[in-house]
Formats: sequence, structure tokens, C-alpha cells
Amino acid sequence: MSAQAPSAVILVRAQNYLPNPATAADNAFQADVPDGRSGAAVSALALAEMDALAATLRDAGVRVHVFDDEDHTRPDSVFPNNWISTHAGGSVAVFPMYASNRRHERRADVLEMLKSEYRVQTIVDYSGLEPDGIFLEGTGAMVLDHVSRVAYMARSHRSDAHVLERFCTDFNYEPMAFDAVDSAGVPVYHTNVLACVGTDVALIALEMIPDKVRREQVRERLSVNGRQVVELTEEQVREFAGNAVELCGRTPEGRRGYVMAMSARAHRSLRPDQVAVIEESATIVSVDIPTIELAGGSVRCMIAGVHLDRRPVVVDPELSDAVLAINEDHPVTPDGRYVDADHADHPDRADSAA
Repeated sequence: MSAQAPSAVILVRAQNYLPNPATAADNAFQADVPDGRSGAAVSALALAEMDALAATLRDAGVRVHVFDDEDHTRPDSVFPNNWISTHAGGSVAVFPMYASNRRHERRADVLEMLKSEYRVQTIVDYSGLEPDGIFLEGTGAMVLDHVSRVAYMARSHRSDAHVLERFCTDFNYEPMAFDAVDSAGVPVYHTNVLACVGTDVALIALEMIPDKVRREQVRERLSVNGRQVVELTEEQVREFAGNAVELCGRTPEGRRGYVMAMSARAHRSLRPDQVAVIEESATIVSVDIPTIELAGGSVRCMIAGVHLDRRPVVVDPELSDAVLAINEDHPVTPDGRYVDADHADHPDRADSAA
């Protein structure tokens, strides 16, 4: 299967979800909560949508890791792809976040799960750039082509070209930054709302890149390996058609294949000819998430893909003699050394060393 489509994902079940007022200023896709709807009602609706996405992905044969979040101070924690990305070969990146009330979305338990269940060799943490006012919000700010090793990025407050260069140097990607704006001239806040790169197909609103030369360079780079480019309109982008993600699923019979996950709203916005091109290489899987989309993000934003090799499941790992000795009440290693420094005068020590 392609390196582009992960077979496992991370979702966060944010029990106190609300559109984040701290991100509304530069997110033209964010909307207000309908009048008369309480915060508790919004959270309950969003929670049901999160559970529906998890169930839909599992039904498609994707491995889903769900983390609960009861913290009411993290309204956007449902979007973990903004703070973490994983990469083949065992690398993990942790990113600097624009809104200060999003920075504690980063979770040690997610990293520990990855280290315990997958082969993680290194974690590169860029979050120390936040005090300098420099941000790169993960695979929201970047859309990564894992096959051709290209990182596409629309410049914005949340997407700094200098951090992009650092990330690309560290993770061996070619940086491809560009400006992207809507019809009112407002910069697109995240690249992943206007573009999705799959193995054999890419969805992108090229018309939102005003520089015609750069637009054609992006088109050429996306299609150079034979990938088909489905051009989206700005209207389709506003329906979150660009906020899709290709995953690797598995049928009940065990056959593997690509699925293109997106919201039902995004799916409805696509023309039949666009759907036909996508379905030449992937099965479209969609779920209705209107409450979560109030926050200005959709299915892609909710998913942090796991591009790591899974560790084999070991039920009862065999411990070495040294580990067994350390685990004992009076730990003495096979060479006769007593390993508890706090009990250096243990009465058995002299006998053990003799």
C-alpha cells in the first residue's frame, strides 16, 4: 500500500466541544452557534458526531485510537492533527500552535501510546517557538505528499515559512509555500481546507492561489507522478470538500484498499464527474458532522494519521535475568552486585558479593 494512506488514526473525543472564540478572528470558515442552542447541547451533538466518525472509520477497516478529553478549557481538542504528525521510519513531530488556549491540547498520553504500540525512534518538538510568535500548525498548516516528499503550505498567521523550512530539513520534504486567498482577499487559515493529497488523486482549489505562475507550479508538482488533480471551486472549499483525507481500510474479507474520508456536507458538494475521478482509486466514506464544522474544520482536521510501523503484540514478554533481579524484593544481579543504592549495607550484600 501507499505511504500516503495510514491504516490507523488518532481521534480526540472532546466532551466539552465549542467553537473556539480565540480562533475566530482569522478563520473565515468558523461560524456562530445557532441562536437558542446551549453549550451543553452543542457539546452533546458534537460528541455524537465524533463517535459516528470513529464508528464509520472502524467499519471501513481503519484502526482508530480514541482519547477522551473532559477539559472544558480545550474547545478545539477535537482537532489533534494541528499539534502532532507521524512519519514513516519512526519519527513524530510536535508543533507550535497559534491560539494560546490550544497549546495545552498536546498530550503526553498520546505520545506514550505511540511509543508503546508503534516503533517511535525520535520526537522532534517545535513548540518552543511559540513564545517567539512563530507557528506551524501541523497537518492543518501543511498538506504532505508522503510519496513525492513535498510539503504544501498556504502562508498565514498559523503557517510560518521559516518553520516549514526547518520541518522539511528535519523530515526530508521539499517545501512548497504559496499564498492562497478567498474571493474577498482573506488568506486561507489552513492549507488542509483547500487541498487533500491522496496516492492517485489530489483535491485542490487552485483558483484560490492568485499567483498564476505558482498555481501552475503546484499543479505540475501534484501531477508529475501521474496523480489526477480534481480542481475544487471556492464554493466547494467552503463546504469543506478540500478537508478530506485518504486512509487505508480493510474489508471484512481482509482485502486492503483506499478510502477517502470526508464530511457528508463535503461529499454533497462534489459534482458527479469529480466523484467518479476520486472513486477510480478510493472509496468515499462520509459522515455528517455539522456541529463540529461550526469550528471551521471538518473530517481531515479531526484525524491525526499514524504513519508508523506497529509493534508486534507480546502477551508475556520474557524478562532477562538482570530485569528479574531488579524486580525482586532484594535485587541482586547475576554478577553478585546488590543494585539498591539506598540499602548498600544490606546484610545479604557481603554474602552475595563473596
